[in-house]
Formats: sequence, C-alpha cells, structure tokens
Amino acid sequence: MFDRKKNLITGGTGSFGNAFLKYLLKYNCKINILSRDELKQHEMRVKLNSKKINFFLGDIRDKSEMEKAIIGVDYIFHAAALKQVPSCEFFPMEAVKTNIIGINNLIDLAIKHRVKKIIALSTDKAVYPINAMGLSKSLMEKIIISRSRINKKNISMGVVRYGNVLFSRGSVLPLFIKQAKDKKSLTLTDPNMTRFFITMADAINLVVHAFKNVKNGETFILKAKS
Repeated sequence: MFDRKKNLITGGTGSFGNAFLKYLLKYNCKINILSRDELKQHEMRVKLNSKKINFFLGDIRDKSEMEKAIIGVDYIFHAAALKQVPSCEFFPMEAVKTNIIGINNLIDLAIKHRVKKIIALSTDKAVYPINAMGLSKSLMEKIIISRSRINKKNISMGVVRYGNVLFSRGSVLPLFIKQAKDKKSLTLTDPNMTRFFITMADAINLVVHAFKNVKNGETFILKAKS
C-alpha cells in the first residue's frame, strides 16, 4: 500500500503527525514532514534518526514553500490546522488563512504535481458549527468536496472527521484529571454538553480506512459513543 511511495504529512510535528509517521515507518517508503515548528522538527529528527524522513520548514499559507514538500509526492495526509477554539475565536482571520486558504493552496499544488490522493483531517465541530474554528473546518470540507467535483486530474480527495483524540496535544482530559485530583469543579462549558473521544489508534485506523476506500469527495466518520 505505502511501499515505494512518497508521502507528505502536513502539520507533521503534531500529535497525529507523530503517530502517523510511526505507522508509515513500518513500510519501505519516504515521508515528508511539513510544519512551522522548527523545535519539534529538530526533536523528531534527533529522536527518529531515519533516512526515510525529510523535514520541510514552511506554512501551508505559503504556496512556494509548501511546493518544495509536495514535489514527487504520491499521497498527502493533511493535518496542518489551527485547532484551538479560543485562538480561532479571537483571531478568526488566522483560522481562515490556515484552515481555508491553506487547503486550497494544497489542492492547487497537488493537482499541479499529480498527487494521487489527499486525506484531510477535520473535526466534529464542523457539524452545525457555532465557532470560528468549526466554521473554518466546515469550509475546508466543502472546498475538498467542491474541488473533487470539478477536478479533471487523476487525484482522489477525502475527509476524515472525528472528535477529541484522547491525550493528544491540547486535550482537555489532563486538565479534567488534575481538577478532579485537586477536588475542584470541572471547567465544563455546559454540564449537559456532549463530547466524543477516540484513541489515537482509532484515529490512525480511520485515516488508513479512508485512504484505502476514498474515491472522491467522501467524508469518513467513526461511529463513536459520547
């Protein structure tokens, strides 16, 4: 499946990027990591010390820098995003630049360089969105669906949508556990709210399932209990 292929993970120094990179390293393949975080790239480079991995410092907002990471790539796994609800709420145009304009840049370059597949990560907050982060992710999904309809090149694009990944970077669970241990009230938005949690292993399996089965414009959702 991935043997002798070249893969790109955008946002590759994040929680998903780290986990999916380890999954890909099982195969005889090449992996490009694109992210803005030079420190995390350095830490990954030192820790993994693998000739299979190439690191590219850049932002998906910047087409010229992103293009260097896409040349020669077969498959793209798009995890780069602004994901923190408060940050996007305070700076909505930053969410637009990364989550909306960024995916459009990515698709332009993927078509130009004949990439075969794109799997993009989305969120349950894209469903009936009430905040800037959810709105920007919802539009990201719609751009992929729209462009898959008019795409004339041999490229498949799809979306994976899931909830909160347990103990990923920025996960609320460590905070809740600390509050419980300190016998403090949990800082819930609303006691009646619903959250959907999945493990990182489930997230990886869902992405691989989408990769194997995507045709064009589909959204893949893991059935999960609240």
